[in-house]
Amino acid sequence: MLPTLVIRSSSIHAAGCYTTRALRKGTRVCEYEGPRMTKEVADARYADRFVTYLFGYGEEDMVIDGFGTPMFFNHSCSPNCESEEVDGHIYISTLRAIKPGEELTYEYNLFDSDDATQDCDCGSPNCRKTMFSPLELKRRARLERAKTRAAKRAAAK
Repeated sequence: MLPTLVIRSSSIHAAGCYTTRALRKGTRVCEYEGPRMTKEVADARYADRFVTYLFGYGEEDMVIDGFGTPMFFNHSCSPNCESEEVDGHIYISTLRAIKPGEELTYEYNLFDSDDATQDCDCGSPNCRKTMFSPLELKRRARLERAKTRAAKRAAAK
């Protein structure tokens, strides 16, 4: 983690992570670290918790329980950072040059949530109003269409 990161109040959501110095495009800001477990174990462990900081990675339904600086990186539909997986590690890197005092954000691209919605209030001009990934939105729309078709078939019988 860069020593120039600070946590303070955010207009996006409660607290956010900010840089105190300029960062160049492509700068690796920090690693998303924490205990690693299967999604199944995490779902059971945190069933009653309202807020979690789980980061899915790899191809085998694994998550990182990331309590630390990266948990303060808020979602934005116009992010200035991105997450990248390198050899099983998750890094947050800058997408563009960032000025001192700017909040660091990345696109969460949430998926496989038990929640019906994951509203976004990032305030960017191109806000999608959701933190779900485009693929997750398509998956949910497909499921809803299938449910509607099944209900119509059942009603026709």
